Amino acid sequence: LDKLGIDDSPISITGFYAPCSHPQVSNHLTLLSESLPSSSDEQSSTESTSHGNRNKCPVPGTLYNTNTVESFTKLDKQSLLKSEANKIWEDIQSGKALEDCALLSRFLVISFADLKKWSFRYWFAFPALVLDPPASLVELKPASEYFTSEEAESVSAACNEWRDSSLTTDVPFFLVSISSDDSKATIRHLKDWEACQGDHQKLLFGFYDPCHLPSNPGWPLRNYLALIRSKWNLETVWFFCYRESRGFADMSLSLVGQASITLSSDSSVPNSVGWELNKGKRAPRSISLANSMDPTRLAVSACDLNLKLMRWRALPSLDLNVLSSVKCLLLGAGTLGCQVARTLMGWGIRNITFVDYGKVAMSNPVRQSLYTFEDCVGRGEFKAVAAVKSLKQIFPAVESSGVVMAIPMPGHPISSQEEESVLGDCKRLRDLIESHDAVFLLTDTRESRWLPSLLCANANKIAINAALGFDSYMVMRHGAGPTSLTDDMQNLDMNKAGRQRLGCYFCNDVVAPQDSMTDRTLDQQCTVTRPGLAPIAGALAVELLVGVLQHPLGIYAKGDNSSSSNGGNTDESPLGILPHQIRGSVSQFSQITLLGQASNSCTACSETVVSEYREKGNSFVLEAINHPTYLEDLTGLTELKKAANSFSLDWEDDEDDDEAVDM
Repeated sequence: LDKLGIDDSPISITGFYAPCSHPQVSNHLTLLSESLPSSSDEQSSTESTSHGNRNKCPVPGTLYNTNTVESFTKLDKQSLLKSEANKIWEDIQSGKALEDCALLSRFLVISFADLKKWSFRYWFAFPALVLDPPASLVELKPASEYFTSEEAESVSAACNEWRDSSLTTDVPFFLVSISSDDSKATIRHLKDWEACQGDHQKLLFGFYDPCHLPSNPGWPLRNYLALIRSKWNLETVWFFCYRESRGFADMSLSLVGQASITLSSDSSVPNSVGWELNKGKRAPRSISLANSMDPTRLAVSACDLNLKLMRWRALPSLDLNVLSSVKCLLLGAGTLGCQVARTLMGWGIRNITFVDYGKVAMSNPVRQSLYTFEDCVGRGEFKAVAAVKSLKQIFPAVESSGVVMAIPMPGHPISSQEEESVLGDCKRLRDLIESHDAVFLLTDTRESRWLPSLLCANANKIAINAALGFDSYMVMRHGAGPTSLTDDMQNLDMNKAGRQRLGCYFCNDVVAPQDSMTDRTLDQQCTVTRPGLAPIAGALAVELLVGVLQHPLGIYAKGDNSSSSNGGNTDESPLGILPHQIRGSVSQFSQITLLGQASNSCTACSETVVSEYREKGNSFVLEAINHPTYLEDLTGLTELKKAANSFSLDWEDDEDDDEAVDM
């Protein structure tokens, strides 16, 4: 899912096995997470596998993972088996198998993974070269019956020493020579065959036997005999099936046998067998992991599936890590807040904090998707609390919290008794914004967005604004803070980023935010909008954020319009254009993108306001809240309005009536 995508080319993998260590249980070949290559450009996972583990002898294999169940069924299994058998034969003929004896145990696995249902089909093959005529088993007995007591003791000691050495513990094929003079056993590598030749010693071909059966040697013996016949032309072979008990050689479990081999001058590739049987039949195995997986982890995997599939074809450059790690603060848990939260989770964003001081009303559940009737029974649950509970019911792995608080607003004067509480809210809001990566402004009133806009500009945080009219909507992203151009952009290409900031929600205003809640009729108090607006605006707000997060310049990205095109420029977002503002109307079913630069007279994000806030702190906030004209005086809007009122136009009358044209 994460690396291969739709690539169905064969993958070099590594299996692991060890000698049998229990009289009633065989030691099966095992595939682990480390069996797969650690990166897509590695040719073989065997090369990167750590050696020296006595319980994990590495064996090379090949994985064919198909994209569909039909492809799995149509695989030419006989050809695949023959191909792997040819590799074993070539390694024998070239002598490569003497240098790396694990090559004798090559294996093959074909698979199909249904990643939506967590069900898997797979089929192992262990290619065995079929000698013609076949080898025959003459004798097989426990090693304790074959060796004398002195020989058994010496062989055990030699095997334990071989297994205890990090250089040889995972070398599964070896030679055992026993001197007839003093019964001393010596173990050597296969390539040391010549050193084992002599008239006064026994020679056995040893191998790690994973099988526990007392009357059957394990599967590695098959290709071992093919190597012996091909390289040394032996007709009678004594072999040693090495088995253990509690980590030490066990001569009562180990076997010694004699095989008879008919020599042949034919050097062609022998036939091969080896597809594993399933309940006695030639058929693949299948397993479903869904029932045994933790439901929460299963939900995480399922939710991430769509995002990971985007990387297969549609969006290979999508950075999922930046999405999963981003922390989002939602100011407002109403109609817009609910839609934004749901869409954020769809993009894999799991850290969501709500800020709201309202309670769930009876009119809310039908329009606000995170609430139910139970949330508004009685006095109603706080929206910030109910929203968190709902998110965790939808997706248990979400990291969500709710903060019940009101946002201090200009135009809403407070008494001296309220100052401490309001300033506490200001500090709490500032801390929340500074501890998150992106802030969504989704509140019901214009003035409630002023302080968050200021704090985002001060902290240089990504701010996404969404607002609704009756049949229209506006979604925009705020530009970087005014001081960030000197603080943060030294590491950026100035020609790419540009020095002109994008505007915020208040940059086009010529008045300071005012009280919009007092003396309002019922339809003005409620957010009266067409029901389809919030899902549209909420989705666009999240898409804007994702575009910013995926853009190389992030918050400094310039504003595109609908006529812009992404011509493969690496400096642009892989998701397409990244507008500054999106305005739409459902009455006209229209949508446009707009660009607005930051204003030097903005009451929220201008350098004058941010600098004043940094210098005066709480006193500045109290002045803005209690004195309606303070922000206008500070930013020069008062003088601007006076100049505009004193400006007059002299109209030039058209006195030549004869030249008028009748229409």
